[in-house]
This record gives sequence, structure tokens and C-alpha cells, in this order.
Amino acid sequence: MLEYYLKRWQLSINGETINTPSSQIVPVIQTNGYEAILKLASCEEEKVGHLVMCWWEGEGAAKVLAHHDTALLMEKARDQQSLLTMALNNQADQATAIMCNAIKQLHTPRLKQPPTELISLQQHFLSLAKIAQTSPNIFAFCKKTADELLATEQDVVVLHGDIHHRNILDFERGWLAIDPKRVIGERGFDYAHLLCNPDLSIANNPVYFAQQLNNIIDLSGIERTRIIKWIIAFAGLSAAWFIEDNQIPEAKFVISIAKLAMQQLNPELIKNLDDF
Repeated sequence: MLEYYLKRWQLSINGETINTPSSQIVPVIQTNGYEAILKLASCEEEKVGHLVMCWWEGEGAAKVLAHHDTALLMEKARDQQSLLTMALNNQADQATAIMCNAIKQLHTPRLKQPPTELISLQQHFLSLAKIAQTSPNIFAFCKKTADELLATEQDVVVLHGDIHHRNILDFERGWLAIDPKRVIGERGFDYAHLLCNPDLSIANNPVYFAQQLNNIIDLSGIERTRIIKWIIAFAGLSAAWFIEDNQIPEAKFVISIAKLAMQQLNPELIKNLDDF
């Protein structure tokens, strides 16, 4: 498939190919000298993510140059700055502001209908429902919180579904998102990701958490209790995914973030929940 699309779009490989469980990512250059990224999806979630990228039309996200079946050709980031580096070097407030601005652009209403292949947040949360039946009761609390939110969804938008410091990159046009999933639901779900990403080693620092929580509330306009509940719900879901992949340390990490959110909601909450 790689050779097919190199010929179809007249591309030359221009760097090291990255292979992930869900896609093949190839730096390329066009005949006019324009550098780009060719991404070949190997699962349905990534294929639908390509449709979301096309639907955004470069507003808040990398611009799609060409798309066909499993293949997506998009503009290449400069990568001169990194949000993760910023957050780890006393610029966390600035990094959070950049991510919130990108999310706001992604959530801007479009005139055309979104892709029909998107799934609901109810479907997206099935792993949490499953793990809550057999794991410590902190997962049951996360599931209960998720159920309450999903029963009262508001501000429904096409979600990115995996917003974090490595999925918003520095482009010539500004900070733009890449690699969306295939989810539609309440916009608070995307903002919750900003505090639950285990790649950020400072994420479970209580001071960092409280400061960035306040920043997200101010920048998103989401009511405080509701965004805290989304953090609890998503942290439980993220931990469930890690358990499915037998990544127990990572699961414990995101559950520690759920506990920080619970303490913000009510310090008494975690006293009656089993540890994990």
C-alpha cells in the first residue's frame, strides 16, 4: 500500500517511517518540494479518524492534502516547539491555553454533517463498564460518574477523543491537532484528557493538577463540578484500557489522577473506595 500511494500522489520518502499498532507514518516530499506526512491506517478507528480530519478542513487541525481509503496525506508540523517540553519547563499554563484554544477551534460548529461512522460516548465507555464489574470499587465510582454524565449530555460535538500534549503540534499556521478518534459527544470529554495523560510526568502532582484544572475551567467555560466529573470518568476509562493491555502501572497512574479530581469534588469520597 505504501508503494501504491507514493506513486498515486507522486511522493518520495523523506525521513524515517514510524510503525504503530494502528498505522504507518511516513515523512514524504511532493514533486514541488512541499514536505508532508503520509499516514496509512491499519484499523477502523484510524480510518474514521481520517474522515474527521477531512471534516475539520484544517480548522484547528492539520490540513489534509489528499485522502483515499486507508491513506491520508497531510501538512507536516515544524516541531520547533513542544507542548510537553513547555509543560515540563514552567510553561504549563501556556501549554494548557494552547490546547484549550485548539479544542475550541475543533469544536466550532460546521455547516456540513459530520461523518456517519462516528460512535457515541456510550459506546466509547464500554471498557469501563466491563472492568467496573470485577475490579476495585473505585472503578464502579468512575462508571457511576460516567453514567450520570452520559445520561445528561450537553454541548454535543465531534470530539477529538485523544487530545494531549503530543497530539497538538507546532505548524507554520499555528498549533494544530492530529490523530483524532471516531467519537461524538459532550465537549467536556476532550477537555478532561488534558489532565489525564500519563505521558506527562507531572500530571498527578496536586499543585499542577489544581492549577491546570482552574485554567481549563476558565478557558473552556465548563461548570467546575461537571469538568471534574468528566476527569473522573475519563481517568477510569483510560485505566480500564491500560488494564486490558496489561499495563498496570499506567492504570494506577491515571487512577491517581481520578483521586485528585475526587478530592476536588469532595475530600471524603476516596475514604470509602478501595485503593488500586
